Order: sequence, then C-alpha cells, then structure tokens
Amino acid sequence: MALIIPKRYKQKLLPETTEVAIKTIKEAFQERLARVLNLRRVTAPLFVLSGTGLNDDLNGVEHAVTFQIKDMGDRSAEVVHSLAKWKRAKLGAYSIAPGYGLYTDMNAIRTFEELDNLHSLYVDQWDWEQSIRKEDRTLDYLKTAVEKIYQAVKETEWLIYEKFPHITPILPETITFIHSEELLQQYPDLPSKDREAEACKKYGAIFIIGIGNPLSNGEPHDGRAPDYDDWITRNSDGYYGLNGDLLFWNPILETPFELSSMGIRVDEESLAAQLKLRNCEDRAKFKFHKSLLNGELPYSIGGGIGQSRLCMFLLQKAHIGEVQASIWPEEQKELCRQNQILLM
Repeated sequence: MALIIPKRYKQKLLPETTEVAIKTIKEAFQERLARVLNLRRVTAPLFVLSGTGLNDDLNGVEHAVTFQIKDMGDRSAEVVHSLAKWKRAKLGAYSIAPGYGLYTDMNAIRTFEELDNLHSLYVDQWDWEQSIRKEDRTLDYLKTAVEKIYQAVKETEWLIYEKFPHITPILPETITFIHSEELLQQYPDLPSKDREAEACKKYGAIFIIGIGNPLSNGEPHDGRAPDYDDWITRNSDGYYGLNGDLLFWNPILETPFELSSMGIRVDEESLAAQLKLRNCEDRAKFKFHKSLLNGELPYSIGGGIGQSRLCMFLLQKAHIGEVQASIWPEEQKELCRQNQILLM
C-alpha cells in the first residue's frame, strides 16, 4: 500500500484535542470489550526468550527484534510480534473458566513493515483471549464474538459523536460475514486485497472468514502462522477455517481498513495438521507446542484489536501517525505536512 493523500483533507480535531479524544477512545473501548467478552486485564511482556515458541510468527517469515541478555549468559530474547500464544498459556496458568478470559496492552516493534497510512514500526493493540469448551469451537461461537466486538466499536463511535458532533458515525448497523472462498468466487479475476476492497466498499463492515488455508485456486486469502488460529478445520458453512479478519471501509482513504485478526485457536488435531502442511513440524519440540499437543492448555478464542487503528478510524484521520508517535521517512513527513496531515 503506497502512501495515500486524500483530496481536500481537513483535520476534524486539533492535535491537542486529538490527544483527549485518544484517551476517551482507549478507556471507553477497553471497558466495553472487557464487559461483552467477560475479560479481565493482565500485565503482558514486551519481550520473550527466543527458542520458547511463545512469540507469534505472524505469516512465518517476519523477523523479530532480538537482543542478548548479559546477566543470562547472553541468552537471546525477542520483542513480541503479538501475544497470541502467550495469552493461551496464561489462561491455563490462571485456570480461567470457559466463557471468561483476559486482555492486555500489547506493544511491538515491526521493523519489516512498509510505512504508509496504516502501517507503522510501532504496533499497539488490545490482545485478548477467552477460554472456551471444546464444543464451543464452532463458526457460530466465532461469529457471536465478532458481533460483540463490533457492538463495542459502534458504542465507542457513538460516544465520540456525542463529544465531537462534527465527527458523524459512518459504520453500518450490522457487520457482514463472508468466507474468503465466497469472495474468490464472486471476484475470481481479482487478487485478494482487491476482493477485500470490493466487499468492504459494498457492505461497509465485513468479517472475512477463513484466512490461511489454500482456497480453490490453490492460494490462501492471506498468510497465517500454523500454531495459533485454526484455519484448517471445516466449519458449518462447508468451508475451511474458524478464524478471520475484521475490516471496515475507510471513506477518508477510500480503502479497506483492517482493525482486527481473530479466531478459534488450534486444538491438538488442527495444530498437528497445520504444522505438517506448513513444514513446521520441528516446532512440536517447543514447550508451548508440546503442552498443546498433550492437551494441557485450555481451548480458546482470541485476537488482537489495533489501538491506534481504532483511534485513527473513529477520529477520521488520514494517517496512523496522527494518533501515535513513531518514526517516519522524512519525505513522507514532508508530504503529509504539505497536505495538512500533522504527524505526532
């Protein structure tokens, strides 16, 4: 995604007022998220030891920021990409009952990102995880969780409107569910990102089910690591996957806007199958994977929700740098300044 400069862009909030609005959004949304999903807040790590299998491998090709710990014999640690697996281990450690869970503030550094309106070196999100029963590992349970999260977003959008009436709500009343295979059948000649754009523009808010498993054209809609979301199990719609992405249509940038990735997590069978499919069976030696394969971890559902992304969308900003402090190329900063996009 190249840098987008909206035509006739005008800030709806001054930088000082933006800071107040960011605080309002973060406090209000996390309270609603915790309420609708029965979550309690926990403290999370910024980094984990290398070689434990706890870090989220995203698409499996990204490299984490690493460093050596002098007082531990120069043992390597790495900044987390997200906390997908760490949260599940914490559910087990705290013996959290099915139907209840935890959330935390996750901060990461992703040096491999291509910096643009939506992508930053700095990633901040609410990582959440809920313990479930084996019989809850269904598409219906996933959809219900998505609808609850969407309602929390809608409530927060309305709160911003009440405080700043010139920022009018733009999200549709309900979210539309669509499987990645259905998107492929509807738009067979388009690449996956363009298929997302067509669906987002049509419905306003969508949840694309089934991210990671190869579709009928032999290619996955998008990449997913093999050891957290379950993308190989056949669901009740007859397609593969118990996970997905939550996207909105962004009228400022005129592009799809991904807010969250989430899903039912792998069980013993789907983890083994996904590791084999991705030629990652060597990961079975890690402590986390051993525990999961041995049935020692709770079944769960979870995901991440972008904090700066949510603030950017609800405040109708053109660049994520308007709601978070990060580092940007000088030419990008200057181009934004010339077009009234003021980066922090």
